[in-house]
Amino acid sequence: MIIRGPYSDVDLASVTLTDYVLAQARERGRKTAIIDGGSGHTVSYGELASQVQQVTAGLAAHGVAKGDVLALCSPNCPEFAIAWYAAAAAGAIITTVNPLGTRHDMARQLEHSGARWLVTTPSIFSDRGRHAAAAAGTRATFVFGAADGATSFAALLEEQRPVPAIDLGPDDLAFLPYSSGTTGLPKGVMLSHRNLVASLCQTRAVHRAGGSDVVVAALPLFHIFGLQVTLNLALREGATVVTMTRFDVEDFARLVQQHHVTRAELVPPIVLALAKHPVIDTYDLSSLRLITSGAAPLGAGLARACAQRLSCRVKQGYGMTELGGATHMVPDNGSGEPESIGPPLPGIACRVVDCGTGLDSRPGDPGELLVRAAGTMRGYLDSPAATAATIDPGGWLHTGDVVVADREGWFTVVDRVKELIKYKGSQVAPAALEAILLAHPAVADAAVVASPDEEAGEVPKAFVVRAGAVSADELLSFVAERVSPQEKIRRLEFVEEIPKSPSGKILRRILAEQERADSMAVGDDRG
Repeated sequence: MIIRGPYSDVDLASVTLTDYVLAQARERGRKTAIIDGGSGHTVSYGELASQVQQVTAGLAAHGVAKGDVLALCSPNCPEFAIAWYAAAAAGAIITTVNPLGTRHDMARQLEHSGARWLVTTPSIFSDRGRHAAAAAGTRATFVFGAADGATSFAALLEEQRPVPAIDLGPDDLAFLPYSSGTTGLPKGVMLSHRNLVASLCQTRAVHRAGGSDVVVAALPLFHIFGLQVTLNLALREGATVVTMTRFDVEDFARLVQQHHVTRAELVPPIVLALAKHPVIDTYDLSSLRLITSGAAPLGAGLARACAQRLSCRVKQGYGMTELGGATHMVPDNGSGEPESIGPPLPGIACRVVDCGTGLDSRPGDPGELLVRAAGTMRGYLDSPAATAATIDPGGWLHTGDVVVADREGWFTVVDRVKELIKYKGSQVAPAALEAILLAHPAVADAAVVASPDEEAGEVPKAFVVRAGAVSADELLSFVAERVSPQEKIRRLEFVEEIPKSPSGKILRRILAEQERADSMAVGDDRG
């Protein structure tokens, strides 16, 4: 059964991304577009438009041509946005690189993507970028500052050059982010200007940032969530964006108070910090009216706790890199259960299929989410097999996420297909157990993975970061009182930290691999 949202379809603009996002930038003139949260430096909309045009011409003068791959590796800052829009306008395909990645990871992405150009910071270039660029054979590097062996990004702004005519259209590739998809090593996701603009057109119909809003860019802009839903959508609508180089709970609170931030796109670990960290009580966050959580499931209890503490609305959305941005969103002023990601956005079609048979599930039954959308990627770079395994002949993209859809077409993410725990044949969702643990006042953070077991096959095991005095037996009983017998957590280990990706997803794979190794070392005789 095909499920569509309650919204009317919207017109999808047929333009390039830079033209779409900055369409009204010049006429907005002195209105502040971006504030550097660290330095306080501001860029107006008029300055943003002018600088993007200058850098576009400068890149072209240095040899950047249509179809070249340009790697952008930087923390969030105004220069990131200028470089992104200018490179896209110059016809380059931008591959964003995690600024916290290893030298090996960086070199692998530059080499696999065929990056001819690198834009980064002096510190990243000196530490990892120089070696990665050399290994990948990039042509030149531009840095936001100065570094030996690199060209200053500022030099692109110093000379007034005309922008050359570039035969660029909406169907040309614009973005090459790297994603693991449903499984495996990171793969290059080929997204066109049309893919990205279509997603923005659909998202803005429900997620309504406006010209009076101040939006904090707490999530990394190299990730699709931060780039599309925070930066691109906010600038398209004329809002002001405050950038953070990395998330720190006190810095976040300070920026919200100082700049009267009204909206924030976050991930569950940040929502957890806002709900529980004591420093929050020392700042005035009354300007914050809406938090949108994504990238991983957010439990209802945690959503309510954060909303109550900050006196603001907390809602969820859903999307994927492979889908060009968001596909589901709870409306800004809508209702619904706090754990729901909402209905599909305008023009998005969905199916829910049984994880075993691939047949359509009945309403209310869990199954894998399949999506068909205008934002769907062209495919994975140089990976036809992985593309075919992800997008079926009917155009349905297999997300790898397990969801439940109610009769009104509202969706709730249960977990990942690959991460469900098989306890005596029953499927147990780790995210649901994590949400229950996080509701305990003595739990600061938690992750649940499959632990090998001779009798049951797998049992749920929890890794817990304590926020107060509590025993393992107390937490096991706390969860057992709230779940069915097959969902009980059978093992629990206290740890100092839960591993997470830069986008906030729990890296259960690391914990699961550790657990399997420990099981092999001691046998399956654990209680």
